Amino acid sequence: MIKAKKFVFNPFQENTYLLYDETGQCIIVDPGCQDADECDELAGFVEENSLELVMLVNTHCHVDHILGNSFLFKKYKPKVAAHGDDLFLIDNAVDHALMFGFKMEEPPYPGIILKDNDDITFGNSGVKVLHVPGHSPGSIALYSEPDRFVITGDLIFSGGIGRTDLPGGDYQTIIESIKEKILSLPEDVRILPGHGDYTTVGEEKRSNPFLG
Repeated sequence: MIKAKKFVFNPFQENTYLLYDETGQCIIVDPGCQDADECDELAGFVEENSLELVMLVNTHCHVDHILGNSFLFKKYKPKVAAHGDDLFLIDNAVDHALMFGFKMEEPPYPGIILKDNDDITFGNSGVKVLHVPGHSPGSIALYSEPDRFVITGDLIFSGGIGRTDLPGGDYQTIIESIKEKILSLPEDVRILPGHGDYTTVGEEKRSNPFLG
């Protein structure tokens, strides 16, 4: 059984998820920790629970979702995974951070290039990669069928969808991604978004104004 611990980091109130199971192995999804206090909070949870961090996974590579990649990579030496269509965002991350008033170290380049239907495994557990472009070309979601959740990054939120006016974004594409890859999941599956509170597939089918 996967346990999911959520942290809320940086001025964008970005959701970072730490997934772990009974083996103590874990992955961290979208580490957005910006300053020393936030980095210490995340590392403290890893160490207090005697976890082994085996991979960083980015649902997409916008700055607010990768601010902590360099810190965690230096401290724990995990593998780093992202979709290849978002590598251009990593190339420009330091400059983009400065535009928002952030200073960030050059993020590590992914050693694992993810694609649709890949499996990410840790301990006795795993999540399936769903390629869901629209917010960015390389956006992915991470689905656990046994544990009934999907981490969606900035694809879909409670009552909303991700913005599509950033480089590589496209409105029609994001709507297609949501309908084909997320709304096709069972209605009781929890959606764990990149910002804000969790929702469910069924709730968004019924009430999301963008998906009527």
